[in-house]
Amino acid sequence: MNVLKSYRLSAIAALLVSTSLGANAQTGTMTDRATTADNSAVKADWQVSRRPDGAYDKVAHVSKALPWQPLREDDVMWKKRVWREIDTRQKMNMPFIYPGDENTGGGTFIEILIDGVKKGKMQAYDGLDERFTTPLTKERLMELLIGKPDTSMVENPITGEMTRRIVNNEFDLNKVTKYRIKEDVIFDRNLGKKVTRIIGLAPLKDQTTSTGEFMGTAPLFWLYYPDIRDVLAQYEVFNPDNDVARMTWDDYFEGRFFSSYIYKISNPFDARFKDMGMSQLDVLQESQKVSDDLLNKEHDMWVY
Repeated sequence: MNVLKSYRLSAIAALLVSTSLGANAQTGTMTDRATTADNSAVKADWQVSRRPDGAYDKVAHVSKALPWQPLREDDVMWKKRVWREIDTRQKMNMPFIYPGDENTGGGTFIEILIDGVKKGKMQAYDGLDERFTTPLTKERLMELLIGKPDTSMVENPITGEMTRRIVNNEFDLNKVTKYRIKEDVIFDRNLGKKVTRIIGLAPLKDQTTSTGEFMGTAPLFWLYYPDIRDVLAQYEVFNPDNDVARMTWDDYFEGRFFSSYIYKISNPFDARFKDMGMSQLDVLQESQKVSDDLLNKEHDMWVY
């Protein structure tokens, strides 16, 4: 009888300990969620929830860019330098302007880039420097984004004196409508296929006059793409078909899921198509012709 009573007491004690551990684990889960939220989110609204927000608890995704296949110079049979432009107003490029949520960890693509540069995760280079020789400081970057502060004279309602007030401008995300990428198209005889490697990435900002007249686009800064791949792998691209099957921004670029057109290829004068006296229609036709030539190059390498 004493043995049975002792057994019951042991079972009750074990149950109490298990319940206590479960409560502590639940509390620990909440604490872990609060402490593991780092500064990777672009905005505070996109921080990780302190509680499981959904039908099931989601595991934190820690993504890393897959390393590129090494290329030997002796294996490169053919190479062409290509410059492309991505227009975010095209339907296929809508992910670039998606405002973001707590799952993606970021907002529009330009917000992710600017946030990465501000936090020191990315090194920006001058917008006119495609060779990455002139690093941009944070102060210079902010000047390019929002310009210099404006000053205005305001009357003090109490004393009637005129005082100077400094007004800081805000960056308009909608003015970034295009992106440029610089890439190398290579035929590697060791791999036996054509390889495309992005070298540089630059956001383009619409330039307007004081009256709002459109003057064209200009690159804000250049980023050396191999250096930012791991950062882009931390942010996901929104998938309208399935909230689970998402890809990172690095997967998005490596998989060539964007739509673009070629505006320049390597040439003796380093000139863009439009600088060669071509009309806008001729530029698009030449871009398509170059794209077809690059597509057929891999096939031509195996035809003798």
